[in-house]
Amino acid sequence: MGDCVFCEIIQGERPAHMVLECADAVAFLDSRPLFKGHVLLVPREHVETLTDLPGEMLGPFFGYAQRLAGAMESALGAAGSFVAMNNRISQSVPHLHVHVVPRNRKDGLRGFFWPRHKYASDEEAAEYAERLRSALSA
Repeated sequence: MGDCVFCEIIQGERPAHMVLECADAVAFLDSRPLFKGHVLLVPREHVETLTDLPGEMLGPFFGYAQRLAGAMESALGAAGSFVAMNNRISQSVPHLHVHVVPRNRKDGLRGFFWPRHKYASDEEAAEYAERLRSALSA
């Protein structure tokens, strides 16, 4: 799909801190994270919304989301996670993506007020990605 940022990441044409790479999906750190460790899970095939995702992909795709949510706790020490998806409305990139965000009590995330917490450096982002990758391979 031309001009799709996520397709460019999947094809290696745009840099990203990869967390999970499978035959049918990838996950990478969000470049504008709500909290450090915020991951975007995307199918390799360009589909725009959940209704476009082939039925046989639903189970495996959300299985990856489940694994990522667990990695938030084991690798980052998060108390839990926030897992969300937009379909068209508020979907900043028109490629299906699931946000998996580490959460802790009193972390400041309330309702739809979502502060962004940037990484101090590219090295810090790479370290978060490595921690999550390690937890996923354990």
